[in-house]
Amino acid sequence: MSYNGWTNYATWRVNLEMFDGMDINETSWCGMNQFELAPLLREYAEDIIEQTAPEGLARDYALAFLQDVNWREIAQHLLAANAD
Repeated sequence: MSYNGWTNYATWRVNLEMFDGMDINETSWCGMNQFELAPLLREYAEDIIEQTAPEGLARDYALAFLQDVNWREIAQHLLAANAD
């Protein structure tokens, strides 16, 4: 089921909250393709949750929510938005 043009709600929401407006040309991710970038985006999102949420049920649910994210779709979006 698509959501606002994205694969699903989780993909749309994670992109909106964590990556919207990010300039990957200013990061170490510059020059990567979608297949290289996607797992790094997931790791980045997981790190944010692990560093900001206390251990417990809410943190577990937040990390589980990331399972539904289409990371390649976010990577493609970031690459297209930051293409020179």
